Amino acid sequence: MIELYFVVFDIFVTMAKEIERKFLVIGEFKSLAFSHSRITQGYISSVPSRTVRIRIRDDKGFITIKGISSSGGLTRFEWEKEIPLSEANELIQLCEPGVIDKTRYLVHSGNHTIEVDEFYGDNEGLIMAEVELASEDEQFEKPDFLGQEVTGDIRYYNSQLQKHPFTAW
Repeated sequence: MIELYFVVFDIFVTMAKEIERKFLVIGEFKSLAFSHSRITQGYISSVPSRTVRIRIRDDKGFITIKGISSSGGLTRFEWEKEIPLSEANELIQLCEPGVIDKTRYLVHSGNHTIEVDEFYGDNEGLIMAEVELASEDEQFEKPDFLGQEVTGDIRYYNSQLQKHPFTAW
């Protein structure tokens, strides 16, 4: 079992590096969206050094493993795989308490796509946007609806919002 973990970890480290910036949303964005989907997700592990997430997005299931963030919170390793919806529904039952429920809207901004998440339930009232970048210093067109940057503020990580919901701050 330990050997398998290291093999999976080696694949995980070489698969992908996620570089993203996060912002609070302060203006109207829905009319700009070209797509949206409903997301429910839970965490099998939500410790900062690694998270294991189960996500149901519309009618598809996913498992995602994320590593620890860089010191500024901008970069971390990420591995994701689509799994059968039936398996995702079963795995959600194994997750830690607190499920994230949100709608994700996709908005074009120059050469980038901004992902805007509108949260429900215990995180009602929180609207946050993310933009994925190719490098930490890559520039992007910042739409008017982006407010304060919260990159690196762990309170805004979904894995933390399931433990410490926005409505309880």
